[in-house]
Amino acid sequence: MKMATLCYLMRDDEVLMLHRVKKQNDFHQGKWNGLGGKFEAGETPEECAKREIKEESGLDVKTLVPCGVITFPMFDMVEDWYAFVFTSNNFTGELIDSLEGDLHWKKRSELLKLNLWPGDKIFIPWILENKKFSAKFIYENKKFIDYRVDFYNSNH
Repeated sequence: MKMATLCYLMRDDEVLMLHRVKKQNDFHQGKWNGLGGKFEAGETPEECAKREIKEESGLDVKTLVPCGVITFPMFDMVEDWYAFVFTSNNFTGELIDSLEGDLHWKKRSELLKLNLWPGDKIFIPWILENKKFSAKFIYENKKFIDYRVDFYNSNH
C-alpha cells in the first residue's frame, strides 16, 4: 500500500491547485489536484505534507489542519492508496515554477468546474465545509465506481 498526503492551501476565498500537465506518463495527466505526495521513510503525515508542499510550490507551511483520511483501493490498478488530507492558511514564501504542473489560485466557487477526479468533486466540498471524515473512494481503470464515508463530530 502507498501512504500519501493531500493538502489544500487557502487564502481568502481561493485554493491553490496544481494542474498536472508537465510530467510524462503522469497518472493524473490533465487533472487538477491539491498538493501532496508519497511518504518517505519515517515521516509523519504532517512532515510529508510540509515537505511535499515545499517541493511542489516553494511555500513553507507553518500549521496544518487535519480533515480526514481517504482510502483508494487499487487506485493506480497496482496498490491501495491511503491519503491523509489537510488544509492550511498559514504559510509563507513565493510560488515556484513547479515540476509537477502549473500552480493556480482558484476561487472556491470555481473548484468543482475544474477537470477533477470524480471523487474529488464529492470530498472537496466536505473540506471547504470543515467536515472531518474517513472515506473510501473506489475506482476501476480510472473510472469512479462508488464511495463510502464516515463523518466525525468535532465537538466529541
